[in-house]
Amino acid sequence: MARLEVWFDGDCPLCRREINLMRRLDRRGAIVFTDVATGQGVCPIDRAELLARFHAREDGRMVSGAEAFAAMWRAIPILAPLGQLARNGVVLTLMERLYLAFLRVRPSLQRALRGT
Repeated sequence: MARLEVWFDGDCPLCRREINLMRRLDRRGAIVFTDVATGQGVCPIDRAELLARFHAREDGRMVSGAEAFAAMWRAIPILAPLGQLARNGVVLTLMERLYLAFLRVRPSLQRALRGT
């Protein structure tokens, strides 16, 4: 099985929580998680771009946004049905719209979480 590579913003409290959950669910070790904020690891594209959106490399192909989340879900058996559902273009388009809406409110959510 090909390993999935995921790049995330470790300075983002939302991202850290999400990735910590995914690490716990990834019992097979199918995902390699790289914290872009630390500057460690190899960045396959511009670092600022990696920090702006969620990215993954699935089967050698870079994906971002909702497609990257779906790829991550497919690598985790309990979430794989959701990831497979996202292979449907209509579902993926809806998920991407929701992801773009999330990106607009992400800064205020980050500020709120940092305050706790």
